[in-house]
Amino acid sequence: MMESFEAYKKRILDYVKGRNPLELQAQMPDILESLLKSIPAERLLINPSPGKWSVTEIVAHLADDELVGAYRIRTILSRPGTDIQAFDQAEWAIRGKYQKIPVADSLALFRRLRQANIQLFGLLEPAQWDYYGIHAERGIESIRDIALYYAGHDINHLMQIKEMLKDA
Repeated sequence: MMESFEAYKKRILDYVKGRNPLELQAQMPDILESLLKSIPAERLLINPSPGKWSVTEIVAHLADDELVGAYRIRTILSRPGTDIQAFDQAEWAIRGKYQKIPVADSLALFRRLRQANIQLFGLLEPAQWDYYGIHAERGIESIRDIALYYAGHDINHLMQIKEMLKDA
């Protein structure tokens, strides 16, 4: 059975409860690098089941999602209340050839984009955290919401990766 958006959002946000989302986000590139550094590249290409992403694809997704987040945050800052497009992550994975991107390249891109976003978060004025956009699927999302969501999204994918590599 497919998880509803509401259930997914609750699960993602529950991962962050009581924790600093910016600290969680700042730690993620190092955690990923440490986890992946001793795993052979061919192991990272294994799909756990049909239709499920490999570790390589998850890391490419994290990089692309960080890029999307960077754009959304900056768009909201420049035009509060703006419309925010959704994107089809499954299509991005296929069309973006995630399986063919070396995991080190995706991790490097993720790290750099994450650093830029964390830096921007650190420069925000208190009122800017409440600036929001109107997401095409999720409705109103403030910059604070985006920061929380990205921290939980990281944890979700980190748990998937750990599960996939537990026997490695």
